[in-house]
Amino acid sequence: MVNRRILLIRHTEVAVKFHRRCYGRLDVSLSRAGQQRACDLASRLARQPITAVIHSGWKRTAFLASRVALLKNLTPQADSRWRERDFGSWEGRSWHSIWQETGNAMDGLFTQPDTFRPGGGETTAELAERSLAAWQSLPEHGLVAVFSHGGPIAAVRTALAAAPLHEIVHYTVGTGTVIVIEHGLSFSMGTAA
Repeated sequence: MVNRRILLIRHTEVAVKFHRRCYGRLDVSLSRAGQQRACDLASRLARQPITAVIHSGWKRTAFLASRVALLKNLTPQADSRWRERDFGSWEGRSWHSIWQETGNAMDGLFTQPDTFRPGGGETTAELAERSLAAWQSLPEHGLVAVFSHGGPIAAVRTALAAAPLHEIVHYTVGTGTVIVIEHGLSFSMGTAA
């Protein structure tokens, strides 16, 4: 029997030069404000009885995960399945320029989750499959802290709600948000602000 609680934590704010840009698979750093929020959030999270720390392996999740792990005397584990969606040729471009070039095509992320490949990258269904595989491999006991990205967190929350994949947009969370999942139910602890 699974006896665990999961904390799904989205990384804090990225470097300013990536604001309003598609940076899914780019290994971008946090902004100064994002680093400060991460340190504040690490102090709050360290008060919880966390037994495992898992992150996507990218700088924006590893920064917070390593601080929590240090405070809890744990070794953080990287799992690349928790990484953000691959946006293909859209990576690094402004969302506005993508929209100018493709128009409403980006709606395919939600209206065509099985077939639409943003910039030739990963479909929403592939993102969900990968994220759920990572979810299913989490430890079965204890309080597990997973430091990830908007896409994988939304994919897991969509699946747990038994919602259709085209509704994934309703399950996205802001940067620095902590989601508690217990007995398959999702609760928000709020943001790091």
